[in-house]
Amino acid sequence: MSNHLLIIEDEVLLANEMDRRFRKSGWRVSIARDIASARHLLVERQLRPLVVLADMNLPDGNSLDLLEELHAQRAGIGEWILLTAFGGIPDSVRALRLGAHDFLEKPVDDTRLDLAMQRAARSARAHRRLSTESAAQAAQFGVDRFVGQSNLASDTRHMLSQIARADFSALVLRGETGSGKGLAARILHYNGARADGPLVEVNCAALPAELLESELFGHEAGAFTGAKGRREGLFERAHCGTLFLDEIGEMDLALQAKLLKAVEDRRVRRVGGNDEIQVDVQIIAATNRDLEKEVAAGRFRSDLYHRLSVFQVILPNLGDRREDIDELVTTFVGEFNQRTKRRIETVPDQVWRKLKAHHWPGNIRELRNVIERCVLLSTGTELEARWLQLPDTGEPTRRSTAPGGNAVSDDRISFPVDGSVSLDDMERRIIEAALQREHGNVTRAAGRLGISRQTMRYRIDKYGIKPDELLAAVS
Repeated sequence: MSNHLLIIEDEVLLANEMDRRFRKSGWRVSIARDIASARHLLVERQLRPLVVLADMNLPDGNSLDLLEELHAQRAGIGEWILLTAFGGIPDSVRALRLGAHDFLEKPVDDTRLDLAMQRAARSARAHRRLSTESAAQAAQFGVDRFVGQSNLASDTRHMLSQIARADFSALVLRGETGSGKGLAARILHYNGARADGPLVEVNCAALPAELLESELFGHEAGAFTGAKGRREGLFERAHCGTLFLDEIGEMDLALQAKLLKAVEDRRVRRVGGNDEIQVDVQIIAATNRDLEKEVAAGRFRSDLYHRLSVFQVILPNLGDRREDIDELVTTFVGEFNQRTKRRIETVPDQVWRKLKAHHWPGNIRELRNVIERCVLLSTGTELEARWLQLPDTGEPTRRSTAPGGNAVSDDRISFPVDGSVSLDDMERRIIEAALQREHGNVTRAAGRLGISRQTMRYRIDKYGIKPDELLAAVS
């Protein structure tokens, strides 16, 4: 990274002395004698110095006005050190508000100036490194990463692109497990106004309520047993960026109230703390539940739902856009070829038939995992069908009958489509079938369905299912 220094100084002798001094230290130096010359270098010629060393009062204006103008244009302007012979408190306050690195009064001690330059250079390099990383992330998570040519995929891409351009305060992503909610959140963040800020993620279903509260809001030393020191929460870490709350439908009601206050007030208080901390955070919440039904059932706060649903994006299931399987498979094969140094070049017709016949309950995540396994285990340049490990739809399977008349095989359950079975009944029977196949083991049944144990427990309680009675009924 170039050590480019721009000196904005109308005193010729002082400017030349600083030029000689910093060139000896390895800096590439440009000099502007007034605001117009500096604006020409920074705006028209798009000079991007690492540090700007500027006299504040110049013949044709004030350097603070130029700094404010450049901020409004979002130009990459480096770190600024301002020099003045007539410094006052209002000017110093304005300089700091505009992000100036330091504010020094003339005549400046050489040692103090050298230290200020070293600090400014370190800070500027760190900012540029972060900007480079953000640009790379934006390229990695462009809107076109939501792959597919179906109408559903195209509509979703268009919606994500439109929303990303708005600096929204909160948004809800809805979709079944594996439908791409995490990818959509990254697309929205890295293509939005906060791309240079942090993206902080937490799975609300993975932590108990007490620990999740500490994760979100932080804690002070001694706030609870084991809290040996102060810890900042995820809201603080996401300041000026995005906080991604995955599986928000699993959040405890009491914690939902605290989350609502933080989102409304843009302030948080650490567990065990007294002071409130100002935060500027964009919220993306994701769920596989219908939150409107959860609100009606009293399991999700109505006020929090309406506060988060500034925008709501519903991601389609893979089963509803099977025409996208071709492009998805090609994308995943290319990705895993590059990652694992394999050379899979052909996908046989037999593999395509199996992929398109499968109903993909785990959506894109399941498809991606299947392709990763096949690329890793195939020995030649052809994707081998034996590693798909999908049910063979061309062969009959052993069938039985579950309560209510739905047909049950070793790998699937079928329901009539005449409206005689409600969606809740379908879900309940799927849960029952998984429990029966895993002999009442809730953890293994949850794994079979691709959901968390906590979600499985919630569904069992929701439908009043008693695993012991189920086993007794079929024994």
